Amino acid sequence: MPREFSRGRRIADLIQRELAILIQREMKDPRLGMITINDAKVSRDLAFADVYFTVLPKNGAKTAEEVLNKAGGFLRTKLSKMMSTRTTPKLRFHYDATIENGARISKAIDDAIAQDTSKRDRMDS
Repeated sequence: MPREFSRGRRIADLIQRELAILIQREMKDPRLGMITINDAKVSRDLAFADVYFTVLPKNGAKTAEEVLNKAGGFLRTKLSKMMSTRTTPKLRFHYDATIENGARISKAIDDAIAQDTSKRDRMDS
């Protein structure tokens, strides 16, 4: 029976929490908007951590991704002082578009339902 929380998942959760604090307190780059760390996934060998984030305003996503990836070494150094692991994973930041995609799909479903309802109303009259 597998353990409920693997070591990799616990490290990913720690990275997610600590990076959210570090980015808020330590990053002074004016190109960054309001960053939210949505998820972190650590490779099996704990060499890499893929960090998924969203940013407000949305049009700054590409710039924020570049800034965060360039600051990855700085953030990794700060993170290593907080973690009690032998190595700290190399950070790779990715913009997380799942919220936008979910909203777009939800709107498409609502539009389809509205269109279907209006067709049904025209057929009934």
